[in-house]
Amino acid sequence: MKLSSVATDKVAISLSMLCLLHCLAVPLLIAVVPSVAAMAFTDESFHLWLVLAVFPTSIYALTMGCKRHKQTKVVMLGGIGLTLLVLALVLGGIFHNEVIEKTLTAMGTLLIGFSHFQNFKLCQKTSCDDAACS
Repeated sequence: MKLSSVATDKVAISLSMLCLLHCLAVPLLIAVVPSVAAMAFTDESFHLWLVLAVFPTSIYALTMGCKRHKQTKVVMLGGIGLTLLVLALVLGGIFHNEVIEKTLTAMGTLLIGFSHFQNFKLCQKTSCDDAACS
């Protein structure tokens, strides 16, 4: 497996989990330490920037992995996760409902993380020489 594919899967998993952590931990942190609300990472633009980082990273890693292991279900799971993240942004902005936004974000990030983990495992199982994988 190419090093860039491995690194991209790891980066995408990390970004997805950062998104989930942001979504779930920031409200608790604000409740405990209200002055945290003034920090830049607590507003909605942080969520947007994370999605903008996760989207291309995930598409690249999952499609490169799919070319290698031929398991399209991994790409579909990742695509569903990405769709849920975008829906969380859009619907959260339209309805101003944090429950919808947090639920969709949590489901999306977990699906993305799982799909990248599966992608990583499948790529490791697929044996080939460097010429066949490039």
